[in-house]
Amino acid sequence: MEKIDLRKQYKDLYTPSKKEFSLIEVPHLQYLMIEGHGDPHTLKAYRQAIQTLYDLTYTLKFGLKKSQGIDYTVMGLEGLWWNVRYEQFFDGKKGRMTLDCRDPATGFHHPELFEAARREVIAKGKGPLAKETRPEYYDEGLSAQIMYIGAYDDEPPTIARMHAFIQEHGYVRSGKHHKIYLSDVRRVPPEKNRTILRQPFKKA
Repeated sequence: MEKIDLRKQYKDLYTPSKKEFSLIEVPHLQYLMIEGHGDPHTLKAYRQAIQTLYDLTYTLKFGLKKSQGIDYTVMGLEGLWWNVRYEQFFDGKKGRMTLDCRDPATGFHHPELFEAARREVIAKGKGPLAKETRPEYYDEGLSAQIMYIGAYDDEPPTIARMHAFIQEHGYVRSGKHHKIYLSDVRRVPPEKNRTILRQPFKKA
């Protein structure tokens, strides 16, 4: 059985340079999403969202493999971040942020498969936010990104440089700040965290 791996299929999306910004076109992709508000360091719902996404994703994975003979590699967590005011993004007060936790899915996750997985997860007493989870396609389009290595709290200077890079090329930011978490924070020290920072843009 061939295993589908989105990291290999969309290599340019998941292996950016760590030295310079790159411009990419992100295709129309499917995700499982849960929206929340507040500081992920202290917000209980954030931990519940992560647990729910993995409970649903693995249930979908095994169900799809059993029913249709399709297997795929489970992707890591991704997040969309935004603030009411732009300057708040750099003041370090994460409690003001809104986060859309996302788990990259595949085009095989039809509504009936997702609903079956949701019912199964709830029946087992798992997925504390399963009822709040939604499958959704997201069209990000033109974006700038870079591989960031370091603690999450030290990201603002790199984000500011990415925004300046977009402006210097004659574009303006559009859409939400996108983070793709490649490291397991339970096993990797903060200074060695690997995170893809991405920002959609459009013509000025």
